[in-house]
Amino acid sequence: MAGATARIPTRHRILTWGNVEIGNSRDPVMNLSSTVFGFLEEEGQGSLESISSDDYGDNDVMEYNEERENSASVGDKKSFWETQHQLLQATLRRTSSLETRIRNATKEAIKEFQLAENVCICLRPVATGCRNCLMREVCSRLQNAGINSAICKSKWSSSPDIPSGKHTFLDVVDSSNSKKTEPIRVIIELNFRAEFEMARANEEYNQLINMLPEIFVGKVERLSSLIKILCSSAKKCMKEKRMHMAPWRKHRYMQAKWLRTCERTTTKTTLSPIENSIRPVRPRASMLTVDLLENLSNLHCTVVKVV
Repeated sequence: MAGATARIPTRHRILTWGNVEIGNSRDPVMNLSSTVFGFLEEEGQGSLESISSDDYGDNDVMEYNEERENSASVGDKKSFWETQHQLLQATLRRTSSLETRIRNATKEAIKEFQLAENVCICLRPVATGCRNCLMREVCSRLQNAGINSAICKSKWSSSPDIPSGKHTFLDVVDSSNSKKTEPIRVIIELNFRAEFEMARANEEYNQLINMLPEIFVGKVERLSSLIKILCSSAKKCMKEKRMHMAPWRKHRYMQAKWLRTCERTTTKTTLSPIENSIRPVRPRASMLTVDLLENLSNLHCTVVKVV
């Protein structure tokens, strides 16, 4: 019964509930129902309130942290690409009188060669993409203009992080400045923009690539700065796209193309348009076919009517 009372016998001196002494044999009378059930009710209410409040607080904290991380990542991304854009623009604008002179001479050599409609050694028009023959002609025309130009061939072995490879480009070594003990080296890359293009790049990276000139003419120091900017941008692009960065896109691989030891050729031996025009024409048919056609021309066919 709810209102029932109980008397504690003398042989049970102490009643313990939850390690708490309730009474002894000398206590007159106590209400066990109100004490025990009231204690359980208070414990139950306290645990439910603590669980609900803790769960609600954790959800708020998690959502708040996620919002902060998302806003921080968007801010960092925007700041990174703005910085890269400014660095690239400043590096491209920085030029010297020597670089400007060589750049103008290179563009003039390419323009003259294209207007002449010369046929390269490979018997293909240069406009179709015969890069090696175009470099040879540009190098020769720069040398005729008094510029110490040469064809450079770089080659490097494979390492744990980059594969082996080779690359061909032009350079100019200028020793006219007497104030400097070492000559100034200027790199000429006729297809500079294509060296950094990527098929699955994001919009920010493509905007950087569109700023690059098709023909690059610049000192080694300026080229080194451009490589650092573009390779770090490519790495950031691949990370945002959650894609693996190819080893030939890495900074060390790009450095090996232009900034390592290379073989420099300064020869002027090139074929002129007249020499190209007198090249022997290869026959379209083999010698056996030619002999057979000559023999067949001497034969006469006679038609015999059979009854």
